[in-house]
Amino acid sequence: MAAPTTSAAPPPWPRYSLLSIVVPAFDEGRTIGQLLGRLGALKLAIPHEVVVVDDGSTDDTAAVVDRCLVRLQGQVAARMIRQANGGKGCAVRTGIEASAGDLVVVQDADLEYDPADLDVVLAPLLAGKSRAVYGSRILGPSRRGAAVFYLGGRLVTACTNILYGSDLTDEPTCYKMVDGALLRSLSLEAKGFELCPELTAKLLKRGETILEVPIRYAPRGVADGKKIRARDGVRAIYELLRWRL
Repeated sequence: MAAPTTSAAPPPWPRYSLLSIVVPAFDEGRTIGQLLGRLGALKLAIPHEVVVVDDGSTDDTAAVVDRCLVRLQGQVAARMIRQANGGKGCAVRTGIEASAGDLVVVQDADLEYDPADLDVVLAPLLAGKSRAVYGSRILGPSRRGAAVFYLGGRLVTACTNILYGSDLTDEPTCYKMVDGALLRSLSLEAKGFELCPELTAKLLKRGETILEVPIRYAPRGVADGKKIRARDGVRAIYELLRWRL
């Protein structure tokens, strides 16, 4: 009598079904149209939506987004929320609250980060390896950018690792892709750039494993519209200390 056959274990299947890409924007009229074009053409392993939050722009950002939304119809679910200027953290929190995805990531509107790399960030989440994955500029092949920004980011990362026992290489990265339910449960409070260290601190305090994958980076300078400053690095370290203590 033949031995009974056993079926092979089913392959891992993604439990995530929608990625929400939150785009905070303040006076990014020069670049946001190109970015939205890339996001509309983006092909990922799961569907994605785009939530643009215009944080009180004084240039033509909103008008550019409106035109892009018309062109994006049929390509990707996309919408814009307009609000008074409150800071990047406020814009990101608004986008998270309005998002529908069971995965969420922030995409800056300035083209420093290439949306094509989102597929690389997404892969470990779909494989069930972690509920939080960061795209690391340090692990990637790109140039460093201005010394003040590079060294500041390294300092913030080192403080994170010392305070929380982590081994991150790039804490201040924009590409932080997180399980949507987990992210919404963190009750984020920050109004400015300090939202990044607050998010990291709360994930690590929850005992979450943050995986990192290499991404590309095209740094811009203050003359090109970069808004973060040295004082934001000081605030980031303060935020890390505040949530640790």
